[in-house]
Amino acid sequence: MLEILYKDEFLVAINKPSGLLVHRSPIDRHETEFAVQILRDQIGQFVYPVHRLDKPTSGVLLFALDKESARLMGEQFMSRESQKSYIAVVRGYADESGVIEHALVEKLDKIADKNASKNREAQEATTEYERLATVELPFAVGKYDKTRYSLVKLHPLTGRKHQLRRHMKHISHHILGDTKYGRGEHNKFIREEFGCHRMLLHAQELQIRHPYTNGMLIIQAPLDDTFESICKLFN
Repeated sequence: MLEILYKDEFLVAINKPSGLLVHRSPIDRHETEFAVQILRDQIGQFVYPVHRLDKPTSGVLLFALDKESARLMGEQFMSRESQKSYIAVVRGYADESGVIEHALVEKLDKIADKNASKNREAQEATTEYERLATVELPFAVGKYDKTRYSLVKLHPLTGRKHQLRRHMKHISHHILGDTKYGRGEHNKFIREEFGCHRMLLHAQELQIRHPYTNGMLIIQAPLDDTFESICKLFN
């Protein structure tokens, strides 16, 4: 059963677990469960995803319940009217706040994007971040005697593929548990020391305008037990 955060006759939002694909993909052919399918069976009607979350990312995921609502919500995401807030744990002590403006070349998948043009220009990409807390742990990871981490809030102002993961790597504050863009020694450390087998990136809040009432929806998703236990390290 998926945790439903919001539902009316046009929209439904869930708290997507880490490790769950939004829909069937040639990239993960072995997967048999998808958020679209589980939610459809759970509420007994078709659902239309209007944005995406990476498989290892948890948090607010919004669906429309009919094609017209999906079109209207999709236009909002495309025009950057929506506002998203994420929470993440990253290596090192991040600055108190900052803006990352770093253009990203679209990442193409060898299977899903095999017919796409390979000569694409880098697209503008902007992320705001704010440091919420820091912690220093008495464990040697890599070349340092102690290990430092930051709890950060991230606001993507653009919606590029893997933007937050790539931007945090760009400023050398890799997200913990990220097996694609993160640091292997830190991923191994949180697995062995804290039993954490997920990427520590969570879509905490989505603000978006309702397609028919025009009112502002603010949808929030609580952390899962694993992420919550890691956050306790930061008091």
